[in-house]
Amino acid sequence: MGSYDTEPPRLFIETPCIPSAPLSRAAGCNIFLKLENLQPSGSFKSRGIGYMMYRALLAKPGSGVHFYCSSGGNAGLACATAAATLGQACTIVVPTLTSAFMIEKIRLLGAKVHQVGANWALADAHLRAELLAHDPTGVYVPPFDHPDVWTGASSMIDELVSQLPSQSIDGIVCNCGGGGLLNGIMEGMEKHFTGGKGKPKVLAVETVGAESLNASVRAGELVTLPAITSIATSLGAPRVSERSFRWTQEAAYLQSVVVTDAEAVMGTVRFADDARILVEVACGATIATVYNGDLRKAMGEGMSDEEWSRKNVVVIVCGGSNVSLELLETYKEKYGVK
Repeated sequence: MGSYDTEPPRLFIETPCIPSAPLSRAAGCNIFLKLENLQPSGSFKSRGIGYMMYRALLAKPGSGVHFYCSSGGNAGLACATAAATLGQACTIVVPTLTSAFMIEKIRLLGAKVHQVGANWALADAHLRAELLAHDPTGVYVPPFDHPDVWTGASSMIDELVSQLPSQSIDGIVCNCGGGGLLNGIMEGMEKHFTGGKGKPKVLAVETVGAESLNASVRAGELVTLPAITSIATSLGAPRVSERSFRWTQEAAYLQSVVVTDAEAVMGTVRFADDARILVEVACGATIATVYNGDLRKAMGEGMSDEEWSRKNVVVIVCGGSNVSLELLETYKEKYGVK
């Protein structure tokens, strides 16, 4: 196929960063929302996955490729979305815990879907051994653990420093599954906040039952979870990327926090009411820290109310497509969230 050097396809967009009065009141500081839910695939995954796929395609000019991705949902959706834009074949392997709702969304984009393994690691092993190994045109698209994926995600910080004066950003909150988003944010932080200028704090959020980063931080070494038990299946990487763990050792401004599934549901429900935006519970976990006090504990400890009120914190609304009003009602009833 032809080169895209003159006019590259639009695989992800610059997303708005807007102030939120309701979340600012809840947090006690100034909250800004980076709306990654507006990406073509419905999540931040369009950045890293799209960038990685585009570079892989440029490396094979004049020939078609077949993209292969293992994913609990959103990375697969991003891969299928980008493949459709690029006009290339795509196969997604998802674990058995992936909902039929998400699988249908991927298939509607023209991708083939295989459902294998109890978690992402097993799905990924099947993809590599049974599919990719037998396809000479195959290109592996890792859902989170690749430098190009991190660089693509780092474009979020490139945008933030132009959307908000860099000296006014005091903190960034994101979630962490395998670590692609976190690694991209940290890469962007190191790029833009250098020298004597203090770096904003970064808070990485996971849920109980999917806390591979937090477990590794507590153990002082990379830990593999025996199983994913959280309903936030998009965070369901049993083992976080090695680079994510290294960031926790290298960057004093990075902190890890864990919320419960009930808190993640609460975050999703309250965000729908306050922002009129529907996101999945993996994203609700990030937002929950605004409502439950974890954000202030992590970033405003020892500050007076007045000092805290002047701080500016960006919440990465990562989005996610594994959500519907029906599913949210089910979670609300299960966890007693009103």
